[in-house]
Amino acid sequence: MFVIGTLGALVFTGIGVGTGVAIADQPHMENALHDLQTAQSQLQVAEPDKGGHRDNAINLVNQAINEVNLGIQFANGQ
Repeated sequence: MFVIGTLGALVFTGIGVGTGVAIADQPHMENALHDLQTAQSQLQVAEPDKGGHRDNAINLVNQAINEVNLGIQFANGQ
């Protein structure tokens, strides 16, 4: 029983490591995601009165974050 449980844990861990490697092979997508998340944070703390442009920018950045995540998932076959 112990051997089977350990083997299962190793297989599961291997799948996670394999996924991590695939993501690591996408440095430009990961960098873009990080930069978009930074932009999102900065927009959130910016003064709100910008004629609606700040809110539009937040929405567009959120859409871009979603698209980058979808692209990473697609590249990883998920």
